[in-house]
Amino acid sequence: MRRKMVLLTWGHSNPRTAKTATGLLRYCPDECVAVLDPDRAGSKAKEFLDVGGDTPIIASLDEAPGADTLVLGIAPPGGKIPSAWRSVIFQAIDRGMNILSGLHDFISDDAELAAAASAKGVVISDVRKNTFKQIARRDAFNSTCCRLHTVGHDCSVGKMVVSLELERGLKARGRDACFVATGQTGIMVSGAGLPIDCMVADFVNGASEKLVLDTQHHELIIVEGQGSLVHPSYSAVTLGLLHGCAPHGLVFVFEAGRDTVGGLEHVPLPSLQKQRELFETMASIYQPCETIGFAMNGRRLSKPQADEVARSVEAEMGLPVVDVIRDGPDRLVDAAEAFYQSNRWKTAQESVATVDRR
Repeated sequence: MRRKMVLLTWGHSNPRTAKTATGLLRYCPDECVAVLDPDRAGSKAKEFLDVGGDTPIIASLDEAPGADTLVLGIAPPGGKIPSAWRSVIFQAIDRGMNILSGLHDFISDDAELAAAASAKGVVISDVRKNTFKQIARRDAFNSTCCRLHTVGHDCSVGKMVVSLELERGLKARGRDACFVATGQTGIMVSGAGLPIDCMVADFVNGASEKLVLDTQHHELIIVEGQGSLVHPSYSAVTLGLLHGCAPHGLVFVFEAGRDTVGGLEHVPLPSLQKQRELFETMASIYQPCETIGFAMNGRRLSKPQADEVARSVEAEMGLPVVDVIRDGPDRLVDAAEAFYQSNRWKTAQESVATVDRR
């Protein structure tokens, strides 16, 4: 059933913090009725979120009488619910609106909100809430499925966007491709997936593997990346995902102009070359894995500046560097299709059986 969503971003209406809202505006635009932020009311989504076109920013739910779902549209560090939002959530419940949240604070665990929802017959969906308990076994991979994985030099650089654009581009060329969601926004967009960053540590790899096993009947799968191997806060999630999904090819996503770790600006980011080597090394323990291209988020720079960065990185890495938002994903899709047709990934799959286990 098609949703009619109001995206709550009050106090956080920017592309980075409100990335859940921006993802839904980009990939489910027909389901987004409005953005709710009293501080920005009267404006359009595109003015503050860089996406969403003329979707209105409203001051209250009274301005969206046909909406049936309130989405908590932010992904802040730690995943906490802003205290000022409780009154809005209660208002939505009172109106009979379902609640969709991807935060680490679970709405359904709040006794008052849960009771109010029950009284109104409202459904609370905490996308990150799960009971998954399974370790990785690495014994049932399909040798006919090519596994691609988006990785990045930091958090919030566009790994989900690049994954979805690759899926769309490959499907447009007749390929049987599937986007595999590993984060809250991707799950909301696709309707499937597992929240990798909300797993018990021992089960991160197993959850990642399960996502592969559930989708490997496709020709290609594109597993959405999370975090970064060099992020002091989230590297464990990134490594577990990397090992669990066991990719054949990597698409490396970076934001031009970002030189320090997001949220930890006193920590400098290692070079792209060093990070590429690190990801390839950690992904190649049991089978060869290679980087097939780079996706550049150029939002911080003007078009000429971004183009210059892309040319420089492309010359350094010897691989295509593509800004999928400004320039479209075609050259990155070319790289993915060329990798698939090359059969190098099939050789990588077969090599698992010959790993020296001494």
